Amino acid sequence: MSKKKPGVLGETLRTVVYAVLIALGIRVFAYEPFNIPSGSMIPTLLVGDYLFVSKFSYGYSRYSLPMGLPLFEGRVFGDEPERGDVVVFKLPRDNSTDYIKRIVGLPGDKIQVTGGILHINGVAVKREFTGDFTGTNYTGYSVQAKEYIETLPNGRKHRIWERSDRDMLDNTAVYSVPPGHFFAMGDNRDSSQDSRVLSAVGYVPYENLVGEAKFLFFSHDGSAALWQFWKWPGAIRFGRIGDGIE
Repeated sequence: MSKKKPGVLGETLRTVVYAVLIALGIRVFAYEPFNIPSGSMIPTLLVGDYLFVSKFSYGYSRYSLPMGLPLFEGRVFGDEPERGDVVVFKLPRDNSTDYIKRIVGLPGDKIQVTGGILHINGVAVKREFTGDFTGTNYTGYSVQAKEYIETLPNGRKHRIWERSDRDMLDNTAVYSVPPGHFFAMGDNRDSSQDSRVLSAVGYVPYENLVGEAKFLFFSHDGSAALWQFWKWPGAIRFGRIGDGIE
């Protein structure tokens, strides 16, 4: 007697379940998509960028799981971030809001900003002026900014923007990064709420790291609404799609 073939509905449901499980597995253990809602990482990342974050770069913590389920403490299979990595982390203040910034300070470092220039362990970080640009601050208003190439002590280079060297966070006290924590800053230095603001962000616990920002898979400039399909070609930043994040 031959076995009865499963019905079409059953096969469809099984396929959907498998697809959901595979997608969930990729999201939890491999890559998770994020989008950039603010200008705090200009010029590296623009509002409207969509990127993939590598979940396995720093291992896994409870914040690798959906809704931050507290199934275990600390990190497993973890490597620590390097100075210069662009990372997504859960805001320490509420452990739920996603932030994306650049790691500039490692555990035990002394961090200070003086006259707009980053100092690490008492040594000024080299920066080279590259030109004047027009950008936006965190409220979306247009601002004039100067662009620099900043070179961190490990040789990592990245671009930063400064409106001036006399802004609110351009002269700070010395920050002592605690063990198991990191110091993160936005590349748009005068339009970034980051570890310099201890009451809002502060030091980032190792456990709060979600992953390393790796590459862009989509980008748009916001000039076309979802229903304005005829404007999509002009709104999509095709030149940024597939770019790695440095």
